[in-house]
Amino acid sequence: MAMATTAPTASTTSLTSVTLEVADVAGAQRFYSAFGVDTRIGLRASEAPSTGFRGFTLALTVSGPAGVDGFLRAAVDAGATVLKPAARSLWGYGGVVQAPDGTIWKVATSAKKDAGPATREIDEIVLLLGVEDVKAAKQFYVGRGLAVARSFGGKYAEFTADECSPVKLALYKRRALAKDLGVPADGTGSHRLVLGGTTGPFTDPDGFRWQAAA
Repeated sequence: MAMATTAPTASTTSLTSVTLEVADVAGAQRFYSAFGVDTRIGLRASEAPSTGFRGFTLALTVSGPAGVDGFLRAAVDAGATVLKPAARSLWGYGGVVQAPDGTIWKVATSAKKDAGPATREIDEIVLLLGVEDVKAAKQFYVGRGLAVARSFGGKYAEFTADECSPVKLALYKRRALAKDLGVPADGTGSHRLVLGGTTGPFTDPDGFRWQAAA
């Protein structure tokens, strides 16, 4: 089993925004408002060609199973497609949906039982980038000034986040991520995702684009 490692240095670069590129901005705004994450992400119009898996997911962590069910139900009622119905597993409880714009969202909790009534509170949102080589991508981002919070060999890496970060950034093997989400790993064209940071602009080794924070 891979051991987690941590980095002792503070981050000099922060993820300050996550923008989804969508064909229908007004429709996406309605969906994300109903889903409950509209204050955490940005939207902008794009017709860039994109087929198959876009190589990333946004994962919501909530306090309990009832919260998971509530967010997934809101997403489906607003037009999302279920990719993986909510179910219990060794690590907790969760499910996966795909928004009308094509973005894949995972909603999960580590709790096996509810400790209280369901709420619409989000503990955190993690942006998981599916990359071909986790170690190489991690070193690229460390070179750009991000600090590693946790790392599990060549399988997973997570970066530190501060108060200006709407989501936490993490790296995962692309094929493993696709398998976890229940979709084929193949995909072509645009990721339909732009990240804002305190340094930039740049494009990482897997084609994810960053722009300088506004």
